[in-house]
Amino acid sequence: MMISSELAAAINEQIGHEFTASLQYLSIASHFDSQHLALLAKLFFKQAEEEHQHGLKLLHYLVDTKAGLNLPAVPAPTASFASSEDAVAAAVAWEHEVTRRINALIDQAVADNDYLAQGFLQWFVDEQLEEVTTMERLLAVVRQAGEHNLLMVEAYLVHLDKAG
Repeated sequence: MMISSELAAAINEQIGHEFTASLQYLSIASHFDSQHLALLAKLFFKQAEEEHQHGLKLLHYLVDTKAGLNLPAVPAPTASFASSEDAVAAAVAWEHEVTRRINALIDQAVADNDYLAQGFLQWFVDEQLEEVTTMERLLAVVRQAGEHNLLMVEAYLVHLDKAG
């Protein structure tokens, strides 16, 4: 095995968190889809796919390093939200938690003097800046628009899509 058993266990746990995030983002996408907010739904369906891909990337790393898989059970996502602001705030909180967990993985890799893992995990560190920033900006726009003006958020997303 090319990585420590402690790091392998932590990565296995993180895979579960990534798949949990994917399910949570599907639930948030469904929340927006049920309100006919197609662009908000599309954004969270895309986020769900990204989180799934993150989990697979971690899984393949464990396979490649011969660390063995021991995936945790994945809890059910929050099924409904009182408001759109609550749904996006949940995404912001989740991304902050993922950032904390990725930093803990890096800390373990540093403690293990595992330079291969440090290099691999740096991608996730960089990705978290984008994830947190995107969700925090979206939350600010949702708050500014208010629950009754979410079509303004849809217009904001059209603008982002054209700018990106």
